[in-house]
Amino acid sequence: MTATSPTPTNKKLRRQSRKDLPADLSASIAVFLIALPFSLGIALATGAPLQAGLVAAAVGGIVAGRLGGAPLQVSGPAAGLTVVSAELIQHYGWRTTCAVTVLAGACQLGLALLRTARSALMVSPAIVHGMLAGIGVTIALAQLHIVLGGTPQSSAVANVLGLPNQLADLHPVALGVSVLTLLVLFSWPRLPGRTGHALRKVPAALAAVATATAFAALTGLSLPRVDLPSWRSHALPELPEGPVLGIIAAVLTVTLVGSVESLLSAVATDKLIASERGTGNRPPRADLNRELRGQGAANIVSGALGGLPVAGGAMRSVANVKSGAASRRSVMLHGFWVVLAAGLLVPALDLIPLAALAALVMAVGVRMVSATHLRTVTRHREIVVYGTTIVGVILGGVLEGVAIGIAVAVALALHRLARTRITVEQLETGVHRVWARGQLTFLAVPRLTRVLNQIPHDGRAVIELDGSFMDHAAYETLQDWQDSHRAHGGSVEVTGRRADGAHFSDPARRAPQRGGHQCCRPWTPWQNHCDHRATDTRTDTAEAAVTDGPVAAGAPTSAASAAAAAPAPAPRRRGAGQLANGISAFQRDTAPHVRDELARLAREGQRPSQLFLTCADSRLVTSMITASGPGDLFTVRNVGNLVPLPGAESTDDSVAAAIEYAVDVLKVDSITVCGHSGCGAMQALLSSSPGAPITPLRRWLRHGLPSLERMASRHHAWARISGRLPADAVEQLCLTNVVQQLEHLRAHEAVARRLAEGTLELHGMYFHVGEAQAYLLSEGEDFFDCRVFDTVGQHA
Repeated sequence: MTATSPTPTNKKLRRQSRKDLPADLSASIAVFLIALPFSLGIALATGAPLQAGLVAAAVGGIVAGRLGGAPLQVSGPAAGLTVVSAELIQHYGWRTTCAVTVLAGACQLGLALLRTARSALMVSPAIVHGMLAGIGVTIALAQLHIVLGGTPQSSAVANVLGLPNQLADLHPVALGVSVLTLLVLFSWPRLPGRTGHALRKVPAALAAVATATAFAALTGLSLPRVDLPSWRSHALPELPEGPVLGIIAAVLTVTLVGSVESLLSAVATDKLIASERGTGNRPPRADLNRELRGQGAANIVSGALGGLPVAGGAMRSVANVKSGAASRRSVMLHGFWVVLAAGLLVPALDLIPLAALAALVMAVGVRMVSATHLRTVTRHREIVVYGTTIVGVILGGVLEGVAIGIAVAVALALHRLARTRITVEQLETGVHRVWARGQLTFLAVPRLTRVLNQIPHDGRAVIELDGSFMDHAAYETLQDWQDSHRAHGGSVEVTGRRADGAHFSDPARRAPQRGGHQCCRPWTPWQNHCDHRATDTRTDTAEAAVTDGPVAAGAPTSAASAAAAAPAPAPRRRGAGQLANGISAFQRDTAPHVRDELARLAREGQRPSQLFLTCADSRLVTSMITASGPGDLFTVRNVGNLVPLPGAESTDDSVAAAIEYAVDVLKVDSITVCGHSGCGAMQALLSSSPGAPITPLRRWLRHGLPSLERMASRHHAWARISGRLPADAVEQLCLTNVVQQLEHLRAHEAVARRLAEGTLELHGMYFHVGEAQAYLLSEGEDFFDCRVFDTVGQHA
């Protein structure tokens, strides 16, 4: 038989693999330098033999790295399993804990075969974040005793109660080494200058532990240090001993916590890769079922070799991605370096003070209580679930805390489903307005009937349904009452959704009636202005605005009065009249609906989820195209939706100040740059001539010149929109400008830092005014797509 030569595809893959080897090698060393002190610290925090942390790090890198479904995720001893492992060791001993780890790995393999990985992500984020925060608090409390020179107690409550005695019996040497470790850990990423930039390439965790170790060794301090016994005496698993139900609960706990943490970390790693890399150098997306198989195999091997439970770790995975890793080879190499260190660096590892490792792990525990997660759950009104999960984990344990969190989440969901507010009020015009806020189910039928019976038989009623669901019982009750009310000479107008999902009526599609009900929607006032412009000569608009309803005191009222006093329509101040008319409509129709929400925002302050940077064009109504309300967006508008580069000539600090405030103070989760069709700023850029006089507008538009250069460059592909090329040069520049301004955003220090942390996302958006269609910029490409915004059925 003749040997067949490799196919061109295989040759290409081999060349790419050789090309990626330097990047993988560099990334593996960076991850190893973080994993080494971290794995020792986790072992110390659990009370396991210190070699167990090294075993778990090596197995997590080699086995999970080779078999897992997330190529760039780094697995090893995880902070989320620290409390679980510590409780197991305390109750059942180390050898039984190793056996539990093996059984948990087998359970993970079974779950992977059943393809249940996605189901683990169904757990409410409030419960997951609460679980991690509770674990972080427990870790921090335990390690605080070691930082102060003592010994941690058996539970979080005991650690809190024992703090006064521990503070009264401080060990200055251990405390000093711990403080030095924390100072280096937090200040290392902020070292200034070129020297600082070079030093920051060394991971902060390694720098902190190495500094503390060198200081303790040079000064001859006497304090407990790492003691790695001979590998010949390393303990291996034995058959589990203890209550059967307790062992089963322990296995389920390790399986649940390890699986959820690993899968969430894999998803987060995917997001980080997508935000930082183009499609050309991006590894495949995570296969979650394969990742669960890899974690199961790693736990079986780690437990069998006497190692800690293994899970995917976000901190090491982020370091791997940031270091430029291209394939799973970097993860496997990091495990290989851990094996070498465990065999060759034992004398150096024995010099590390335990107080330094305790300070490192305590800092990790504190960081697990994320302020970003707290703001997110507060915004989604799940703070009760988050808080009870934390308390449950701290007081009862991880499994108990998660069970309590799930129970509270279910109870809260049922409460929201059953809680419906139904009120009735009589307006000055004699109209009876019924407002049903919440889900209309059979549970709300008695209240709905009682309120409807308060309306006179021949009265005029407006019923507003402010909810997303109505069951058959509530629907029939409402329909029967409408038929009866109309039969007795009354009139009924219903706004909202029918049981079949269609609208009862849509006030935004018809001209408003004087004294009638106005639905609180962002485009309603705008629609009203369009209707007035189309059907009214506006001869008496200003006068009607003054007398039609309450108007806020001040300039608008006086302006309207001046307009009313004008002798003829020609010199009348149309802008002032229109403003007064709009304010009157707001006070009469919209303010009653939003007053409670605005009062809450006034008390709590603004907590927007994103910075929305768009053009000042009057046709671009952000609340309309994003369906957003008060407090949702932190909006910055300027001519051409431009983001000046930091330090650019004639820069405008107002945009940079808004970006800094939104990112560092408001802690927004994302930034969106939104351009639009027919942009006057882009038209001015295209038609500008070099010899024209410098005006404030031309000076500002200089910040758009990089967009012009990008459009003309051969190194950048033309931006496309929903599968087609732009219609003309103006549209091409509008699209290119969005892409270029996103590049400018990345140059701002605050944005770059949050992107590096993986806590901020950037989005590009384009709004075609004439088509009323929004397009989203595809990740890693200059391609705008509208399919995610279309209604069901318009696109496959």
